[in-house]
Amino acid sequence: MTRGIDHIGMTVPSIEEATRFFKEAFEAQVSYDVQRPEQQPMEGEEVEQQLDLPSGRKIVHMRLLRLGNGPSIELFELAASPNQPAAGIADMGLHHFALYVDDIEEASERIQQAGGSLLSEPHPLAGVEDGEGNRGVYGKTPWGSLVELIVYPSGIDYPKDSEAKRWTPDKRE
Repeated sequence: MTRGIDHIGMTVPSIEEATRFFKEAFEAQVSYDVQRPEQQPMEGEEVEQQLDLPSGRKIVHMRLLRLGNGPSIELFELAASPNQPAAGIADMGLHHFALYVDDIEEASERIQQAGGSLLSEPHPLAGVEDGEGNRGVYGKTPWGSLVELIVYPSGIDYPKDSEAKRWTPDKRE
């Protein structure tokens, strides 16, 4: 029944700034704008109910970006600042997404050049993800959302009771 993750939603302070960051850091491409800034904002009781928006909040811009071959990222910009800072691992709910990269050093550098930051240097993965060249690192976007970079060219050592293998991109020629 479920085919896969279609997109991940993220509220950002400015869609234009977020688009610039994702393009510079990850070669994102704009798929389309669902809601353009020159259009009437998405607002009112029906929108609030459908999207669980607090009363009176308005969505002024929505855009879908494509990053490689994974799910899209749907960006939301509201008329007023977000209610709270971006979620972290200690917060309940969704708090990060991971991007499989071919060169973790280059991807790490691009995050920083685009205005983001790294929480540490890229490091070996642990447990069943450990292997030659398998590495990861968490970074933050300029607005504070967590992004993980990951690469596992040696594969994953799946336990015998694993029900499914995780998605992994095809090897490049």
